[in-house]
Amino acid sequence: MTDHQPGRHMAAEIDQQPAIFADLVARRSSIAAVADAIRARQPRFVLLAARGSSDHAALYAKYLTEVLLQLPAGLVSPSTTTLYGAQPDLRDVLLVSVSQSGGSPDLLEVTESARARGALTVAVTNTADSPLNGAAELSVDVGAGVEQAVAATKTYSATLLALYLLVDAIRGGNGAHAAALGDQAAAALELSADAVAEAVQRYRFVDRVLTTGRGYSLPSALEAALKLAETSYLAARAYSGADLLHGPVAAVDPETAVLAITSAGRGGDALHDVLDVVHGRGADVVAVGSAADEVSAVLRIPVPETAEEVAPILEILPVQRLAHGLALARGGDPDSPRGLKKVTRTR
Repeated sequence: MTDHQPGRHMAAEIDQQPAIFADLVARRSSIAAVADAIRARQPRFVLLAARGSSDHAALYAKYLTEVLLQLPAGLVSPSTTTLYGAQPDLRDVLLVSVSQSGGSPDLLEVTESARARGALTVAVTNTADSPLNGAAELSVDVGAGVEQAVAATKTYSATLLALYLLVDAIRGGNGAHAAALGDQAAAALELSADAVAEAVQRYRFVDRVLTTGRGYSLPSALEAALKLAETSYLAARAYSGADLLHGPVAAVDPETAVLAITSAGRGGDALHDVLDVVHGRGADVVAVGSAADEVSAVLRIPVPETAEEVAPILEILPVQRLAHGLALARGGDPDSPRGLKKVTRTR
């Protein structure tokens, strides 16, 4: 019987991300081939199907689709198919199913049903021989390798990058904004280490955390809340900065910890006024991202600046380190959170 060091797998998988990014960028041509097939079909609408962390990646792809491709996009509610048997006409629709394992029964059923109703179906998974890949007409291999920790880290960020490379190639791009992400990821992990350690000490005894972001960074805020909840058992809730001021801000007080994701660009700019209000109510604000120095906060966790459209791929890295550190500081094991399994099967 061997002793398991708590958090060993999650720590290792966080550290693997720079190399995974570099490898994925090097394999861009295989993703571009899928993009060529999509472009030839000229879809008029994009649907994205996912669960859990993959759902946050799908939301990122929704922003990419609407902004970079100028196509309407929506997130699928799998239960409309699996529980209610809805069968809408999906001709001229692109359905992208995002799943790390490719084994969730509901996403498999959604993909099979959509293909039968005329959609062009694409699976984006980390498991090349998964049932989901077999059900979809086209597939993109995330290529992050086996992930042993229950909490998704490298599979999440690699999925973001794969989705970016796919959307960028559909618009005719050459992946230029992603070319240096391997080196930038290594820099992000190194530059943020001290501030993350300080944030662990600040949040060690907190009971509830509010996370927020705007635009491309909203998926990062959602993923941050999930990571903190599943690894440290915190009551974590994510809000768009736009929604935060519409009511939830009433619950913000000096006992509230706020994790703000803010990177250079329009989304980060739009968060300034929100954080001024939150900070003014006495909340303990920790800002993460390339624009962290520009907002009201008590602690700033830096990330190298990139084009805004790829910022979520980097800004999530110190958040993963924070979740890992907090779990250990609070006596948990982020590799094996209580009550969780690596693959969750839903219908």
